[in-house]
Amino acid sequence: MDTFEGKIILVTGGTGSFGGYFVNHLLDKKFKEIRVFSRDELKQEEMRQRFQNPKIKFYIGDIRDRRSVDDAMSGVDYVFHAAALKQVPSCEFFPMQATQTNVLGSRNVIDSAISHGVSKVVSLSTDKAVYPVNALGITKALMEKVVESSARNLCGEKTILTIVRYGNVLFSRGSVIPLFLKQIREHKDISVTEPKMTRFLLPLKEAIRLVTFALENARQGDVFVRKAPSCSVGDLAQAVKNIFRSDSEIKTIGIRHGEKMYETLAAKGELLRSEDLGDFLRLSIDDRDLNYSKYLNEGDKKIVETEDYNSQNTTRMTVGQVEEMLLEQPEIISELKNRGGI
Repeated sequence: MDTFEGKIILVTGGTGSFGGYFVNHLLDKKFKEIRVFSRDELKQEEMRQRFQNPKIKFYIGDIRDRRSVDDAMSGVDYVFHAAALKQVPSCEFFPMQATQTNVLGSRNVIDSAISHGVSKVVSLSTDKAVYPVNALGITKALMEKVVESSARNLCGEKTILTIVRYGNVLFSRGSVIPLFLKQIREHKDISVTEPKMTRFLLPLKEAIRLVTFALENARQGDVFVRKAPSCSVGDLAQAVKNIFRSDSEIKTIGIRHGEKMYETLAAKGELLRSEDLGDFLRLSIDDRDLNYSKYLNEGDKKIVETEDYNSQNTTRMTVGQVEEMLLEQPEIISELKNRGGI
């Protein structure tokens, strides 16, 4: 059965990398309507021209403005909440802007969805929300707490709230590979922050699989993680260089504001509440209440014995394996065709 058949779907931040790819993914589904919600009228016009589909509706608004969210929410069945400020350096310099969008704006989306009786809300988060050290991670962690706090109060209610958490999505807006390609085209050095830094890698199609899986399998307050391999930033740069037979040098420029050497997709305590679902992990909500005796007198020794799930201890890809993954991506295929490489 088509999960989306006859449904009205709202995608916040719908003109971003995920939104554009997700809308394209839904085109062969039997949906009733897709609503693309964002504040960028130029990107909306570009999407409108690209899809030219009367079942795709465009709503200009900002998740910071509850009224504009309400206008788009009426009659919606599923919400995919992707609107966010996502760049680590810009969030570091403008933390209040990140807070207003990622935290307060997310609360508007969740509250609006509940008040309109939406069936399911899937909110997109990031590995940077686990043990956060930068404003992006902190505000995304708070976004998760907003979702979970609302979920605790929705027992037996219609709206199911769930979260998906993933690492670096290949070719998402602001990702490093387009920068590497630009530097290679211009015969410049390939700049990496720190070659030994590791990151999870996830193709966009796998991000779509994750959110669809969460939609179909979510219980109240669940967090879903897509198991993913990682690689070092140095190996990623080398793989791109090898694919395009570039003579550009790889230059280390140093860690930027708010960056970590590795990222974590699931913390120890979360893994104790986890369920292995094959390619995915379900992290159940911590449903303890404010009975303080539990916090003062009770603990869990198993946490000490458990490891986090991070980009250091997950499957590490070789340069060759990274090349294989990249060669399956449409953006790399297109770039090679433009260069006459395939």
